[in-house]
Amino acid sequence: MAGARHPVCVSGAALVQTERLQQTFAFSVCWSDDSDSFVRRSWEDFRRFHKTLKETFPVEAGLLRRSDRVLPKLPADAPWLVLRGRTGRGLARLQLLEAYLRALLVAGERVSRSPVLTGFFEPQSPDLEPMLPPGSLVILPNPQEPPPGPLGSPAIRTLEAQSLRCLQPFSTQDTRGQPFRAQAQEALDVLLRHPSGWWLVANEDQQTAWFPAPYLEEAAPHEGQDGGQPLGISGPQFCAVSAYESSRADELSVPAGARVHVLEASDRGWWLCRFRGCTGLLPAVTLQHDGLGTLLSRPWLHHGADGAEGGEGKAHGSPRSPQAVMLPPPVPARPPLSAIQSRCCTITRKALQQGAP
Repeated sequence: MAGARHPVCVSGAALVQTERLQQTFAFSVCWSDDSDSFVRRSWEDFRRFHKTLKETFPVEAGLLRRSDRVLPKLPADAPWLVLRGRTGRGLARLQLLEAYLRALLVAGERVSRSPVLTGFFEPQSPDLEPMLPPGSLVILPNPQEPPPGPLGSPAIRTLEAQSLRCLQPFSTQDTRGQPFRAQAQEALDVLLRHPSGWWLVANEDQQTAWFPAPYLEEAAPHEGQDGGQPLGISGPQFCAVSAYESSRADELSVPAGARVHVLEASDRGWWLCRFRGCTGLLPAVTLQHDGLGTLLSRPWLHHGADGAEGGEGKAHGSPRSPQAVMLPPPVPARPPLSAIQSRCCTITRKALQQGAP
């Protein structure tokens, strides 16, 4: 990890709303060292950040001469946003902030690689927490929805079901209390994502059940009908809470906030992990469950982050890896039915009255 890294791509991932109706904006950040991370920033964070940018780069901000301006303006609430509800305004802000950040990344290397911009995207303590604040609501934008504008429809369209694969066999009950069994590599359609980590899924027999999100993985986008290994995910997803620099050939180097996949866990404290297409060992004390990353993992974020071609590297022999065992995905605590129904629309609430998660 020699040399300073800088962000190269930013995508708006979700709107996170707490019980106190405070909103933060979750962004997916790809870095120059091929790592990726999720960060959450509030509207006030962006205002302070933009003020610091103007103070640090007065020429690029056009404070001395308007013709020299290359810094984009921080988007303000347009009058047409007043017509939307709180959630609609939040999702519209997310898209406007995404466009603002992408404009910053092409404003020249003096700005895009500056410590001010890099520091804003570096994962902070709240970004590294394994769980969101209690009662948080994660609202996913529709990737096919056009950018907001005064002529656009204020309606918020629902997301289409996404098909994921089951990591390991898992048994539970469906929404009608009947047995629901999923086999390894079985395809399941995700109908609803709850921030607790239990998602509403449907199988080929049209059974619907609440299923633990860590047991689901993305399938390769070009995978054929004859099967094949999924792209990018081959174990539970974890987050590096601190940077680690490898000291041996069989170890991995990871920056703070990087997402890795644990292939094997050892009782000696060194886990076999996959990161940026390479496989190696990492100390377990630097890893924790990636709650937000697991919830927001989607095919249109971080293309090839862990799925580089030809990246099936193998770790060299090491005395720290003999007693390694497969680490089962963690199962989050089930949320009560009332907590889910309170955040559902009327139609969904009526559909769930016959079963409990």
